[in-house]
Amino acid sequence: MSDILIGKGDQPVHLLGKYGNRHGLVAGATGTGKSVTLMVMAEGFSRLGVPVVMADVKGDIAGLAMPGAMNDRIAARVQQIGLEGYANEASPVVFWDLYGKLGHPLRTTVSEVGPALMSRMLELNDTQSGVMDIAFKLADDNGLLLLDLDDLRALLNFTTENKAEVSQRYGLVSPQSVAAIQRALLRLEQDGGKQFFGEPALQLSDLMRQDMSGRGVINLIAADQLILRPRLYSSFLLWLLSELFETLPEVGDLDVPKLVFFFDEAHLLFNDCPPALKQRVEQVVRLIRSKGVGIYFCSQNPDDIPDEVLGQLGNRVQHALRAFTPRDQKAVRAAAETFVQNPKVDVARAIGELGVGEALVSMLMAKAVPMPVERAIISPPRCRMGAITDEERATVRSRSPVGGKYDTPVNRESAFEMLAKRAEQAAAPDAPAPGAPAGKAPAEAPRSKMDEFLWGTKRRQGAVEAAAKSATRTVANGLGRQLLRGILGGLLGGKR
Repeated sequence: MSDILIGKGDQPVHLLGKYGNRHGLVAGATGTGKSVTLMVMAEGFSRLGVPVVMADVKGDIAGLAMPGAMNDRIAARVQQIGLEGYANEASPVVFWDLYGKLGHPLRTTVSEVGPALMSRMLELNDTQSGVMDIAFKLADDNGLLLLDLDDLRALLNFTTENKAEVSQRYGLVSPQSVAAIQRALLRLEQDGGKQFFGEPALQLSDLMRQDMSGRGVINLIAADQLILRPRLYSSFLLWLLSELFETLPEVGDLDVPKLVFFFDEAHLLFNDCPPALKQRVEQVVRLIRSKGVGIYFCSQNPDDIPDEVLGQLGNRVQHALRAFTPRDQKAVRAAAETFVQNPKVDVARAIGELGVGEALVSMLMAKAVPMPVERAIISPPRCRMGAITDEERATVRSRSPVGGKYDTPVNRESAFEMLAKRAEQAAAPDAPAPGAPAGKAPAEAPRSKMDEFLWGTKRRQGAVEAAAKSATRTVANGLGRQLLRGILGGLLGGKR
């Protein structure tokens, strides 16, 4: 059957594979068993052949890569739940890391991230975000490759040097705003953001793999250091969600999802999130279901998630909440009100009484109707419940099918080099534009000093069909072609 046994109360509780794309929530106080629940769900989806993407915030989720060890406690729970065919085993795992230390480097390009998420990473105000929009528009219109932070710096410097004409065409650009953005770029670089931008850029197909036996690969993103930089962490996850939304085709409801995405520490996604960006995220959560992607948020309190998003989460697992403060008491009441009532369960009282490994569970049943809440004992995972050693991680990483593709960085010609070359050519006014035949006038006369400066770059871009997202992602196929961006600012052209 295409389902996952989450646990057992008065009756077994299953997450049906056909409704795995209806999203979900795993909530509860620290130390109540959320990580184990995430492991059970990830293992279950993997056995159904569904690839999984999840962040490993504390390092303990990495135990999915190693088989567990049977003991009396686990044996008793297996018998109590009635798990048939239970055996300790590892899941197929690929380790990733933005810093490239605990897994394969995760990279994307500045162009692909887009101005909205870049502004959030840099913690810019509205005025500075407007300047960032202008800079990206200028790059898109002229086919300038923004691959890494050096490219963005060069573009910002060019914008300042030509502020009068840029302001006339696109909107006011002040040197003070550009200087503030440059300082924010320096902070991002010091926080480790420099490693995130560059090539080879991540291909989504490498997150949607199965192993030789047909099990879905679990992609674990090391986040023990990344979580210390919450804006970078949350913006990275939002970028990945944006990529999935803009890239994957509509498929409707499948027997099982094409991919399941777990957002740990989900409250960071919405803390200090600009209203416009939050609205876009809510829209993506509503619409991505039809692309076969399930999103599961994990946080301490259900009210960490905006109501508009919370209303889309059909599969729910609520671990214990401790009502020590007025906010905690409010969270308990809010959590209790979100479940379909069961006469046998006093939800508000049970939330405070749940032990470790227990939870209130409600999953979607036939015809996507939520089941009455059940107080259940959570199934034990088959993997190791705990961290792995450096040697074990290295062994798993050495068997990865994508290591040779991403472990070595690539630095090819992009906006930094292009603008520097044009500056050199501008210093020699008699030099012909690249691609122009010697002794002949150019086919199109430049209209301004800025056009004259960029004209050769545009012609050159049209000739080589330069890619902005990776070596195979096309940004500018010809002179004058403009780029389209998606709902969260990612590029729409050249998606795979």
